Amino acid sequence: MSLAIAERLSPNFNERPDGRRPDILLLHYTGMESAEAAAARLCDPAAKVSAHYLVEENGQITRLVPEHLRAWHAGVGHWAGESDINGCSIGIEIVNGGHDFGCPPYPEAQMRAVEALCRDILSRHPIPPRRVLGHSDIAPARKSDPGEWFDWARLARAGVGLWVQPEPFIEGHVLQHGDRGDMVAELQFMLGDYGYGIEVLGRFDDATRAVVTAFQRHFRPERVDGVADISTVTTLRRLLDTAKAVA
Repeated sequence: MSLAIAERLSPNFNERPDGRRPDILLLHYTGMESAEAAAARLCDPAAKVSAHYLVEENGQITRLVPEHLRAWHAGVGHWAGESDINGCSIGIEIVNGGHDFGCPPYPEAQMRAVEALCRDILSRHPIPPRRVLGHSDIAPARKSDPGEWFDWARLARAGVGLWVQPEPFIEGHVLQHGDRGDMVAELQFMLGDYGYGIEVLGRFDDATRAVVTAFQRHFRPERVDGVADISTVTTLRRLLDTAKAVA
């Protein structure tokens, strides 16, 4: 069954590099007060931003840029060695005020539409589950969307993206800002192995804290504090094992 998708074409796009086919699906929240404000910005040539789709609170889906073209939604980011995220991704903007406007819940109608749209996109593009991402995953130091209250588990149950049950909280050793040594290096290696843009330096610096925070937003959202506690590290190990099993 085809989706009902409105059209409001944005001027903010260009060609994908060398005919590159999309292999990342990137989800955002708009972080603005209304759907109309978001749509106006995404279609404003002076703003130089866009996305392929906009999904409103009531489930209305609007196509802004055709999928074969390069929309300008990701900005500077990295994933698994890729730095031109716009060139290899399809971007979905989900209308939500975000952290600046009280972290409002994503309504059921909107989540149903996001789920259906993602499944529709994946039916055309063989995007691996570990490359279904949030904006915060590819730009941890700059972005926090679609936020820790976004229901990634629901999408995974529908066959969109990857999810594992987060490890429960227990008391024990943590790695945090300022720590150094082999355990920090191992943490950085695991995060990089999954795809996060991080250097293995053996010191828990600002960049590492940002990546740990992004990982928690997506995969261990009950506590987002940038501290690599036992729950965070165990969830990361489980995620890597699952990713390798389905690769």
